Order: sequence, then C-alpha cells, then structure tokens
Amino acid sequence: MAFDDPSEEYPLGFETPQPPLSEYLQWTTDGHLQLPDFQREYKWEDERIRSLLVTVLRGHPMGAVMLLETGNDQVRFKPKPLAGTAVASGTEPQLLLLDGQQRLTSLTQALTGDGIVHTKDAKGKLIDRRYYVDMRKAVDGDESIEDAVRSIPGDGVIRANFDRDVVLDLSTSEREQANEMFPLRLLFAGFDINDWLYGIADQQLARQFTNRILKPSATYQIPAIQLKKDTSKSAVATVFEKVNTGGVPLNVFELLTATFAGDAEYFATHGEDFRLNDDWIAIQHDLKKEAVLESIRSTDFLQAITLLATRKRNRASTAERPPAVSARREDILRLTLDDYLEWRSPLVEAFEWAGVFLADQHILESRFVPYPTQLVPLAAIRVVLGDEADHHGVKARIRQWYWCGVLGELYGSTTETRFARDVEQVPAWAMGGSTEPITVTEAIFQEKRLYTLKTRLAAAYKGVYSLLIAQGAKDWMRDVTFSKAQYVALKTDIHHVFPEKWAKDHGVDPLLYNSIVNKTPLAAETNRSIGGVAPSEYLLRVEAKSKLSAADIDSIISTHGIDPSALREDNFTAHFERRKHFLLRIIEEAMGKRAQRDETATDVGQLAAEYVDEVDDSDDDSQDLPA
Repeated sequence: MAFDDPSEEYPLGFETPQPPLSEYLQWTTDGHLQLPDFQREYKWEDERIRSLLVTVLRGHPMGAVMLLETGNDQVRFKPKPLAGTAVASGTEPQLLLLDGQQRLTSLTQALTGDGIVHTKDAKGKLIDRRYYVDMRKAVDGDESIEDAVRSIPGDGVIRANFDRDVVLDLSTSEREQANEMFPLRLLFAGFDINDWLYGIADQQLARQFTNRILKPSATYQIPAIQLKKDTSKSAVATVFEKVNTGGVPLNVFELLTATFAGDAEYFATHGEDFRLNDDWIAIQHDLKKEAVLESIRSTDFLQAITLLATRKRNRASTAERPPAVSARREDILRLTLDDYLEWRSPLVEAFEWAGVFLADQHILESRFVPYPTQLVPLAAIRVVLGDEADHHGVKARIRQWYWCGVLGELYGSTTETRFARDVEQVPAWAMGGSTEPITVTEAIFQEKRLYTLKTRLAAAYKGVYSLLIAQGAKDWMRDVTFSKAQYVALKTDIHHVFPEKWAKDHGVDPLLYNSIVNKTPLAAETNRSIGGVAPSEYLLRVEAKSKLSAADIDSIISTHGIDPSALREDNFTAHFERRKHFLLRIIEEAMGKRAQRDETATDVGQLAAEYVDEVDDSDDDSQDLPA
C-alpha cells in the first residue's frame, strides 16, 4: 500500500513492522489485538477463506494490515475481540485492527482452536468449515497446493446421496492421519504437530511435508502499517478510506459510533455506553412516518448536527476569525457527544417538519425528492428559525430558496460549502432581510434545459413534475387533483402525453418526445387507456371510459398546461410550444425570477450534443402501456 503524500493530508507517525503470522494469532486470541467497535461484522465466504490459506502455504504476499496503537485520548475507540475468539471480557488491547479484519479473522478461526470457521457458501448459506491439506498433493510442488487445500464440513465428514453415504471421514485424529489429511488448525500448534505427524504411516511423506510445507509456513510474515498513539481521529478516517481493502470504506457515522461509546462522562452518569447506532435506528423509525424522508442517511443527520454545532461556536466566538460554520467530514469528526445530544431532538423535529414542507410542495414520494441532500440545510434552517419558519412570509422565502436550489440544480456538487452558506444566509433573509442567499442569487433556469430534462436522474425534472401537481393538474379520467391520498390510490406516475410509440412512428426527435415538456402526471389506469396511439384516438377512449364530455376532458387536460386542440389535431409541434411556455411560467413563479429565454429557435441537434452525458431515454420512468 502506498500513500500519495501522507504528510500533506494527515500529520502522523507510523511504523512498518512485519510480524510473523504466529504472532498475529497469539495477539488475536489473547486480546492484545482487537477491533474498534465501528468495524463491520465478519463476512468472508468459504472459497475466499480457502484461497487465503493457499496464499499462506505458498508463501505469497496477502497484503498489509493496518494497526493503531491504543492509549490516545483523541482516538478512544471501544474495542471488541475478533469474531470466534474467546478473549476474556474487559481485556484491554494494545493494538486496534483498522484494516485486515476479514483476513485475520479467517486465519485466526482456521488456524487456532478447533479450526472451525463460521462462514457462508457461494449462495450465502451459513455453514461451518474446517480446512485441511492433502499431504501427498501438497508435496508435489507449489502449483499442487491449490488443489491440496480442502474445505471440509465442520464435523469433519463429507457425505453424499442426501447424507446417506460417507465419502470422507476426518472426525478424529486417527482418521485424519489414515487419510493423510493435515488439519490446518495445527499449523502453529508446536509439539501437537509432531504428535500428529508421528501417527502418519508413511514417515517419509511426513518428513517431506514438514520440510516443504510446515517449516516455510512457520516463518510467514504479514506486513503492517502501524499508526502511532498521537494519530488524530480525522487522520484515522482519512487513512482508512485511502487504504481499506475490504471494499466498503468507513464513514463518519461508524467512527462516531465508536468514539461516542467511549465517552467516560456519559458512562459515569448512565452506567452504560451511548449507542449511536441504536439511537439512529430510533430516529429512522420516526422519520419514516413521512415517506419522503426514507432517503435520509445517518451521515446526513450528522451533517445537520455539525452545521448547528459549528454555527453555535461561530456565534459565541469573540476571535477575529471565528470558527466557520461547516459540515465537512473533519468537523463532523470533531463532534462531541454533548454536541450530538444538544441538537438531536430539535433536528428530528426539524426533519419531520421538512417532510411536511415537501408534501406542501407536492413532493409525495422519496423517488421524486429532487435533492435529498438539500434536506440537510433545510432542517438546520428550521432549527435556527424555530416556529418563525411557519409564518407565511418566512415560509414563502424558504420555499423560494428551496426551488432555486432544485431548479437551478445547485445541490449536485460541492454541497458542504453550500450547506454552510445557506444555514448562515437563509434565516436572516427569510425573516425579511434584504441580502439574498447565494443560492437564490446564483440560481438560473434556461429555457433550453426543458429540452434535456428526460429522466428522474435530474433534480429539475423531479421538481417540474411536482410543480405540475402543485398547480392543480387533474387526472384525465377521474377529474381529481393529486392530493396525497389520491396520488397513492391512483398509482400516479409521470407519462408521455404524445406516446413514445406514436412519436417514433412519426419521426419526432427523441430529445423532444422524451422531454419533461411531453410528460405529465397521470393515474396508472389513465395511462393504460392512452396506450401507444395518437392523442386524437386515445382521447375518445378517455371520454368513453370516464363518461365525460369532450369539453370536460379538454378542460381537465388544460390543468396540465396542455393545449387540448393540439392533441385532438395530433399536432406535436403546437403542443410542445404551448406546454414549454406553460412550464417556464410555473418555474419562474417557484423561483421568483425570470428564466433565461431563447431569443432564437432552439437547435435540437446542438442540444443533444451539449447533454450527451445524460441518459437518452426514460430509463426509470413508467413507460406508455399498450392499448
């Protein structure tokens, strides 16, 4: 493993020892080496463990592990023994294993004690396995070791014919010896190895196996990157994310889970550790009462906490350069348990408020939330404003800020900086201040963007969909607006107005017919009635099924900003132009500012070239159903 330039990112000292595998096994079984509490559970499957044992027996490198010396006040992680070990409760480790859990747990279980590893098969089924070496195959040479290492059921017996027939029985030492199958649990067992080998009938094989396999394995070393005691919490997170080989990097929530659990004052007061993960589960239960909040992650909640904690420190500081309002990872890692407990309950209420706010904007399901990340500053702003946020004028400005963020597509990147600016700027402006937040000032919507909003991948696409519902669009057959109850009951989704099949058959450019301009919210039943035929044809079906007159249907269709005459004449061009200007109007109303209009006719081909990074079709939208 190599760092690009560690001194620039995290000032730390480290050593690179290469302890033998036997020493690691001693450490893991006596508790000298343990895991920090944030580490995920052991999860390696059978074949991966067998391959690791082949690597060791061949003497090939298995990669470095990362260790952290304990005894640092900044990094007081609660320890836990490796899975499958019998470390005495209360044993204090000297080292914590930051990277290498799966490998060392596999080796510890396979090479010590009874050698039984609690693992999974290729299908994910829980199984117990022991690992053996076919001695005769192993001494044939390095390439034979791959086939020599065998995975055997935990009871040592391989069965066939629905378990009626025994194929191989290794359930006792005598049977292991008779079958010349060396149990890897004895690989580092000292005198026990000799006792076992004396039981092999072919002592020449035993000597060959000892010289070619056992002696080289006894000196196998695993390199380590050992971080010193003065390594900071932030540095631990950075290092872990850069070198973790398990494929799933740590996040700040897991680090804080461990550090909060080590809070001595909380333990002294409550007689138990604070369990951040358990608390988050309780918070999730509350938040999921609002479906739109299902996408809120634990790290989102911690970012909101950090915004409020750093804002409080900023306001309290008398320094010439007060600490910044921030939601950066390094500032999240500086949170104390007191910070968390101070803002936890107000934020839960604020996120619940945000769920109601979204419902007021007719954002009614989690997949149509434009930017889940924007809920972080929204909730923090609600905490800052308190009940003032519900006053008409204040809420109107919050709404304008929200839609500027969505339709200006400003929360797609560099969100941490925008979080901080919005929490600093929006409350004062919402209360009547004259200085607009940067998010409102920077927000721009260009007319040509309507041509390229094609899927739910775009926040503005989801935003326009919700604005259509909010301004009073009705279902064409039921003649009802999409209230929250009706929206769910009617299985509402977004669908093409001029069906995709019809548009393709008539040579309409995909950039136009897949655009949000040609889509609208409809009930599932209504969409089935539309099918893939011409509007002039499907409108007759809608009239027949709904028992409404043509004039009534036209009136309902108009609530979507759609020209019913253009539909009845199958005039896509007229429909597109009328609908485009309608959407621009409701976008401008939401943002509180003019959109940038195109002064010349839009070149569809040029637009296609400008937005080649977006998906070409309605990949995750509901498709027009056949008649």
